[in-house]
Amino acid sequence: MIGTEFLKGQGLGNQLFCYVSARCIAKDLGCDFGTAGQEQLAVNIHSKKGMYFMDMDLGSPILDVSDFHIYREAEERLYLKSCVHDMANGCYVAGADENLYRIGDNTLIYGNLQAERYFIRHKEEIKEWLKVKAEFDSYEFCRDNLCIMNVRGGEYAGNRVLFLRRKYWLDAMKYMRSLRSDMEFMIVTDDVETAKRLLPDIPACHFELAKDYVTIKNAKYLILSNSTFAFFPAFTSETAVKIIAPKYWARHNVSDGYWASEQNIYEDFMYQDKKGRLFTARECVEELEEYKEGKGSRRNVSYGQMSIKIKTAEDRFMYYTDKAAGKVGRLLGFDHLRKR
Repeated sequence: MIGTEFLKGQGLGNQLFCYVSARCIAKDLGCDFGTAGQEQLAVNIHSKKGMYFMDMDLGSPILDVSDFHIYREAEERLYLKSCVHDMANGCYVAGADENLYRIGDNTLIYGNLQAERYFIRHKEEIKEWLKVKAEFDSYEFCRDNLCIMNVRGGEYAGNRVLFLRRKYWLDAMKYMRSLRSDMEFMIVTDDVETAKRLLPDIPACHFELAKDYVTIKNAKYLILSNSTFAFFPAFTSETAVKIIAPKYWARHNVSDGYWASEQNIYEDFMYQDKKGRLFTARECVEELEEYKEGKGSRRNVSYGQMSIKIKTAEDRFMYYTDKAAGKVGRLLGFDHLRKR
């Protein structure tokens, strides 16, 4: 048997990546599939109901993980002065771990497990594995001229490296309006207050977990944040016409060419950079390979405590500067959110 464990407090997006990747790898290796911690699935700060809106086959229940070998997905980290975390701990930049296809039977897999390599061959099966129950599905927000924007707030909102700037959303909206001049927008978010501060003219909603999920899944047009929650509703969508995601994923705001991580390059997404330019997944992969051959190979930089303290102060100052500038800009109307 090959399986994985649902961990306490783990977000639903991360849990679905672990479940789908482990199940696909088990299938590819001709092994049975099972999961530990089944009671933790979809139980976190956003919902205590568990996975009530899907009938997921979790495989054989694993009650004692000590009976299994443990394989932890290989990590690769890049140490750069982009933020305090990346100076002290390194930025997670890993791609697919091919050694996952060399593990033996009776193994539990742990890790990021977000590479398309692990599951792309099973896309149609995954649509069945993650099929939403009819009573929870909804096409209420599936108009031909409606774009759903998945703004991630919460702990992201206070992190200027992770939290996508207002410009990202405005540039993506501009592109969507180039596809349809009558395009309208709605935000689905875990943090309505933050979304309203970020984009006050756009309706922001936070439904129960199921409706947030299916509103993304059934949308015609999507602008995504660098959050795992929206991936599988977008990946399994039968309605999506265009999907935009942030280039460089979790380091969209600060990257000079590296991805955090390259596992988050997906073939059906278009990726938007800081200047509002769009790239295909193939273009992103090719550019990343060029980066790795150049300065991206310098990965073992050591930073002292004083450098980290200085960077901490700089990040705090820049965060409040960005926040103040954004507030002034909104008050004075210095943006291109207004309809043309």
